[in-house]
Amino acid sequence: MARQDIQRTIQEYVPGKQVTLAHIVANPTPDIYEKLGIQTPKNALGILTITPSEASIIAGDIATKSSNVTLGFIDRFSGSVVIVGEVSEVESALRHVVDKLHALLGFDVPEITRT
Repeated sequence: MARQDIQRTIQEYVPGKQVTLAHIVANPTPDIYEKLGIQTPKNALGILTITPSEASIIAGDIATKSSNVTLGFIDRFSGSVVIVGEVSEVESALRHVVDKLHALLGFDVPEITRT
């Protein structure tokens, strides 16, 4: 039996500069705050996922300087950022983060979603 040359394709994930998720959770239930360990719940959570993950530090800085929000969680290893505040302030902070990362650093950005 003749052996045919087999071509193989190797796919690997190479993250670029991108915000993969920008979402507002309006009026989350108290158990969400409890599970996240957030001590001072407000009316909204803003959730961001960013690559490279170190840019989560920049996002946290932009969010807290641009709006009256606090950081609920930031992880420079996974790129996750959770901000806490009133719905309008969280929305404003997410808009500032997405716009600044896009304009200043050339990130690909998604639409901000909301539940």
